[in-house]
Amino acid sequence: MAEGETRHMMSDGMMPTRRQMLRAIGMAGGTSALYQAMTSMGHAAETQFKGPPNLQGAREGASVLVLGAGLAGMLAAYELTKAGYKVEILEYNTRPGGRNWSLYGGDTYTELGGATQKVDFAPGNYLNPGPWRIPHHHRTLLHYCKQFGVALEPFMQLNHQALVHQSKAFGGKPQRYRELAADYEGNIAELLGKAIDNKSLDTAMTIEDTDRLRESLRTWGLLDKDMRYVKGMRSSARRGFDRPRGGGVDGAPIPSEPFAFKDVMDSRIWNVVQHHMDGFHQTTMFQPVGGMGMIGKAFGKQVAGMIRYGAKVTKIDQSGGNVTATYTDMATGQIKEAKADYCVCTIPLGILYQIELDASPGLLAAIAAVPYSNSVKVGLEMKRRFWEEDEAIYGGISFTDQEIAMISYPSGGLHSAGPGVILGTYAFGGAAYKLAGMTPEERVEVALKQGAVFHPESYRKEFSNGASVAWSRVPFTLGCCARWTEETRKEHYQTLVAVDNRIVLAGEHASYVGCWMEGALLSSLDAVTRLHKRAQEA
Repeated sequence: MAEGETRHMMSDGMMPTRRQMLRAIGMAGGTSALYQAMTSMGHAAETQFKGPPNLQGAREGASVLVLGAGLAGMLAAYELTKAGYKVEILEYNTRPGGRNWSLYGGDTYTELGGATQKVDFAPGNYLNPGPWRIPHHHRTLLHYCKQFGVALEPFMQLNHQALVHQSKAFGGKPQRYRELAADYEGNIAELLGKAIDNKSLDTAMTIEDTDRLRESLRTWGLLDKDMRYVKGMRSSARRGFDRPRGGGVDGAPIPSEPFAFKDVMDSRIWNVVQHHMDGFHQTTMFQPVGGMGMIGKAFGKQVAGMIRYGAKVTKIDQSGGNVTATYTDMATGQIKEAKADYCVCTIPLGILYQIELDASPGLLAAIAAVPYSNSVKVGLEMKRRFWEEDEAIYGGISFTDQEIAMISYPSGGLHSAGPGVILGTYAFGGAAYKLAGMTPEERVEVALKQGAVFHPESYRKEFSNGASVAWSRVPFTLGCCARWTEETRKEHYQTLVAVDNRIVLAGEHASYVGCWMEGALLSSLDAVTRLHKRAQEA
């Protein structure tokens, strides 16, 4: 599935005054309450994995039909088979994994509308069109990666050497994250220090607490003895020096000049800081060695004999005491049927809505109620890893307020010679639909033009080839991932996840960890556990 959506980081808005900023910071005394609220909504906390289900005692000869060989479908088949069920999987694609997918050199991909891309990446290079990183607290996915032998390596989410670009700040010139973040925190610390000196906190804090807060602000904000954020060794130790530390006669560093606070605020750096603090993006993060598709391949090996590839489901019927799926064999064009006692359906809702489905009115309404978002990714292969060689950027993300939203430098193959693939676009919202309306070649051109703001001397010069995926044009999903609202969850969620006669749905759309592989797996485990209980009761 396409990995959790990243909102546009650099959106325009009204600039707060210093007084408003202090008021907001004063309100941050409710941070713990905010964290508690985030936790109650499924954010900033570990997911609910308690270990694999202990399913056993399936009735002799009992069978389950699984629709979809994405991670949810394959995990369902794996656990049901262990419990003793006979399982068959119908999959539209000719590979396992669903949205867990990597494009490698030699691959061919055709999107809706007929545009076909032949990927020309060098051996070992890839683009992850969907998921591309794994949070450390996604225990379900990490458990099965270890069990199925998927080698993982660190994913570099936060890189202080990466860049932040805001068209209306610094004359449109990108700045280092470390410089902006240091100056933002330093100025905020100074402002809070002034609030203490103005006795603004006397009614809320004791003198002893105030002294401790003052000292903590001096340390955190790298303020001088007068509680000022100024040019010097302390501030430069975080934001960087004009002349770095060296050896010999000229070894002494030269401190750098902090940016003007107005310029820092114009950069809207807090959006990027918040992005890295979000519970889903906190370190440590992982990625599979060799591409995210390695996970789909590893899951596929566990259920290899059960999958019927190239099977386009057109009808699902659960009358007559069983479930019958009618499908088209894409290789021959023949219409065929598959039958089982029960069914786990992991087909994305936008596709399932178009299939003739024998289900309760409530389930049909729930399927129709959940739209899918769109995103666009563009991979740009560069002849050499200039971001490492020229600018010492090893992994991480540079952000921009342009349509491409960000570029991500590869976390694999660090400090190696030869070509590398930059994620040159990760667009959402209106920008994604605009890009989706272009040809793949035009998307690559936009990625090159806008991404060059970060590396103007090298971007086009070192470009070799590119590939793109617009999820609204992906034939097997017609979108990125399900987008619930509080209202639709309240009205339809429990109906969507309930066992409907002999059918149960699973996938990221049937979880509170939407858009992540973890949500698909947790949904799958919950679905097969309840389906097994239903089968035993029957």
